[in-house]
Amino acid sequence: MATTITCANGVRIVSEQIPHFRSVAVGVFVKAGSRDEERSENGMTHFIEHMLFKGTPTRSAKDIAREFDRIGGDINAYTSKEYTCYYAKVVDEHAGHAVDILADMFFNSNMDPVEIERERQVVLEEISMTEDMPDDDVHEQLWRVMYPRHSMGAPILGTDKTLEQFDAAAIRNFMDRFYIPANTVISVAGNIPDGLSEQIAELFGSFKKSGEEKPYIMPEFTAGESIRHKDIEQGHLCYGFPGLSINDPHLYDMAVMNNVLGGTMSSRLFQEIREEHGRAYSIYSYHSAYSDHGTLAIYGGTSNEQLPELQEKILESIGKMLTEGLTELEVSDSKAQFKGNLLLGMESTGSRMSRNGKHELLLGKHISYSEVLERIEEVSLEKVQYTLELLKGTPARSIISSRPTPSS
Repeated sequence: MATTITCANGVRIVSEQIPHFRSVAVGVFVKAGSRDEERSENGMTHFIEHMLFKGTPTRSAKDIAREFDRIGGDINAYTSKEYTCYYAKVVDEHAGHAVDILADMFFNSNMDPVEIERERQVVLEEISMTEDMPDDDVHEQLWRVMYPRHSMGAPILGTDKTLEQFDAAAIRNFMDRFYIPANTVISVAGNIPDGLSEQIAELFGSFKKSGEEKPYIMPEFTAGESIRHKDIEQGHLCYGFPGLSINDPHLYDMAVMNNVLGGTMSSRLFQEIREEHGRAYSIYSYHSAYSDHGTLAIYGGTSNEQLPELQEKILESIGKMLTEGLTELEVSDSKAQFKGNLLLGMESTGSRMSRNGKHELLLGKHISYSEVLERIEEVSLEKVQYTLELLKGTPARSIISSRPTPSS
C-alpha cells in the first residue's frame, strides 16, 4: 500500500515498499502539461522536459546518460496534457544515486542558449516525424477538431511558430509559475532502501516557489471534421466522442464498455471489421480520462479504396451496440480482462510508481488494488449500458488519405 509524506514546503512523497523486488522506480511528477500553456506557449512543457536532460553545472547531458548506463539503469521522461513526469528505474542499491541525478536536473538545469537552439531543432524534427506518420498525425488532428478553441486541442509538441519564441527567460518564467512545491509529487516503488525518503525530503522539501493557481476551464466538445490528403498507401480514420473524467463514478463502467467496443482482440470492432470482413489491419478504441472531462476515440487504418467502407462498418458496429445493447457474457469477459491487466501491472515497479504518482497528483488520494478490483466487480450490464449514451451524439472525425483520382 502506498503511503504519502507531505514536506513542509508542500511537496508530496509517495512510497510503496515491495521488499521481494530488486528494482526501484522513482518518478518526479509535475502538474504542468500542455493544457496549462497559453496559446503562445504551446509546446513549452514538452520543451522543458527535453531541456532538463541537457546538463547542469556539475553534469553534462552525456554525464547524465553515462551515469545511468554505468549502473545499468534507465532514465526518461514524458509530457501529457495535464502533467509531466521524469522517471528512472535502477537496482535498489543505486536508488539514492538516481534520486540525486533527478534532483540535480530538476533544480539546476543550465538552460544554455546553445543547447536551447540545438534542442529546438530536435523538437522540430520530432514534429516533422509525427507529421510523416499518418497513424499518429490522425490522432493529433482529431484533438484539434474536438477542442478547436481550447488548449486541450493543441499539440503537446507545439508548433514551428511557438517553438521559435522559446528562450531561457521564457522557460524559467514558465517553470517559476508551475514547477512549484504544490504541483510536485515524488513517487517511489520497489525495494526502497533505508533513508531514501529522507534523502528525497532533503533534496525536494525545502525549495520555495508560490507560482500561480490556474483553475482549469472545461473544454467544450466539438463534432467537427478534419480531412487531410497525403501521398500514402493506407488511409487513416479517427472518430471522437465525449467521455468521462477521472472522478466520474461511471469511469469503470466506461472502461468495460470500451473493452467490448474496441479495446481488445475479442472486441466487436476487431472481430467484425478485421476478422469477419477484412476491412482493416489495425482497428481499436481507447478512452482518455482527464480532470474534468474525457474522450472516447476509435481508430482504423485500411487501404484508401476501402476507407469509405471502413467508416460505414464502424458506424454500423456502434449503431448495433446502441440498438441491441451488450450481453452479460461480453461484460463478464471484459471485467475479467480488465482485472487481469491490473494484476499483471502489479508485477512492475514502474507501473506501481506511475500509478501512485498520478493518483496523488491528480486525485489527491490512493485507491488500493483490492478496492479497484471491487469496483470492477460492481460493474453491471445496466451500468455499462448507461455509458453507451455517450455514443449517441455526432462524433468528431479526422481522416488522412491519398487524394482521390480524377476518375473517382
